[in-house]
Amino acid sequence: MNIAVCVKPVPDPGHYNRITINPETKLLDRKGIPVIINPVDKNAIEAALQLKEQFGGKVVLVSMAPPDAGEILKEALAMGVDEAYLLSDRAFAGSDTLATAKILAAGLKKIGQLDLILTGSESADSGTNHVPSQLGELLGLPHLNHITELSLELPVLKMKAKIENGYVEYEGSLPMVLGVAREINTPRYTTLMGVVMAQKKPFTIWGLNDLGLDPAGTGLSGSPTQPGDLLFPRHGRKAEILEGEPEAVAGKIVAILRGAGVLP
Repeated sequence: MNIAVCVKPVPDPGHYNRITINPETKLLDRKGIPVIINPVDKNAIEAALQLKEQFGGKVVLVSMAPPDAGEILKEALAMGVDEAYLLSDRAFAGSDTLATAKILAAGLKKIGQLDLILTGSESADSGTNHVPSQLGELLGLPHLNHITELSLELPVLKMKAKIENGYVEYEGSLPMVLGVAREINTPRYTTLMGVVMAQKKPFTIWGLNDLGLDPAGTGLSGSPTQPGDLLFPRHGRKAEILEGEPEAVAGKIVAILRGAGVLP
């Protein structure tokens, strides 16, 4: 059974206060911000590894990211992923979810026959929930998102998905694209042996030309979603400290509320 897991490096939430917005491109400026594997993507990795342990085969990782994300992605190899593919090119910078899905789909097609494609349900830095469904449409495969339970009873794949007011159970057949939720499992820790073995596993980097993509369809220029005007909230609040006897302070509060139109 061949499984691919799409992984996104995201800014470490512990450093969100250092992220700024580039006033020219209107995109997040992440320079100098430490990155980690998108947390829910680790749940997708764990789900893939559990299926591999049951049915054999291999698990491959696919990620669109800058070249320096390679070291971060090796954490997935240390968890037990067999090989990794980093899709990296300057032409990919600024891609929205659709352009990203097109790049990932090209990489997945180049890898070859895959029985199951897993992703995290959403990324920690944008939370759009778009990519799992976009990948499914681009690859012409059935797709579901927010999967909380997953089991394979060949040839039937049984799934439970989270919706707004509960859960829905599904059955389907491979191949499929699934976005998993955090509730599906608890990702395993890496071991020292896993870290050592990760250095020896295949790690391939593909760029625009390797994937046969048109630069006009990637990056910021190839993204239908474009940043608009930057609007910053105006804080008009002020604090007023009332002092005095309780009855007098209560009277002042009533007067303030009446003045604001809250009380008649």
